[in-house]
Amino acid sequence: MTETTDISEGMMSWTSLLPWWVVLLWGLLSLIIGIMFLTTPGITTIILITFMGAYWLVGGFFTLGSLAVDKTNMGWKIFLSIVNIIAGLVILLYPLYSTVFILSFFAIFVGFWGVFIGAAHLFQAFKTKDGGNGVLGVISMIFGLIILFYPFFAAAAIPFIVGILAIVCGIGAVIASFQVKKASAAPAN
Repeated sequence: MTETTDISEGMMSWTSLLPWWVVLLWGLLSLIIGIMFLTTPGITTIILITFMGAYWLVGGFFTLGSLAVDKTNMGWKIFLSIVNIIAGLVILLYPLYSTVFILSFFAIFVGFWGVFIGAAHLFQAFKTKDGGNGVLGVISMIFGLIILFYPFFAAAAIPFIVGILAIVCGIGAVIASFQVKKASAAPAN
């Protein structure tokens, strides 16, 4: 009985954060984006990276503009503004090359991260004589090494993985929106 009470109390806190229709809209947009990633992964990824470049460019100018009001951390703000503006311009001028570079960089980062996490699990497994950690370590290292040996294949798979994840999250958000609607319509005890 307490579990049901905890769930309904959790739902009530959701209803105070977001209306049900916002969660529904979020889920539907996530579904649309997921379908776009699965049906047209190339152009969808280029568009997403281009939006990211525009965001960085505008964010860089806004950070510079914020110096007129707040001069704290002035050096860092100027540095980050210049980096954002340059990155935004490069992405907007060369969207195709930027997309390939960003996806490849991300794949290589994930590969190194997998090797690092795998090594940490193996270290922990040998230290504590824990077989589960050892298995996780070996799997993580194999995963990381495969990505490092084939970074362009991993980069090409990223839009499909993001598409599947967006569809799963979209379905979850649509289901959650109706639960939030039901919880907000229920009379309070």
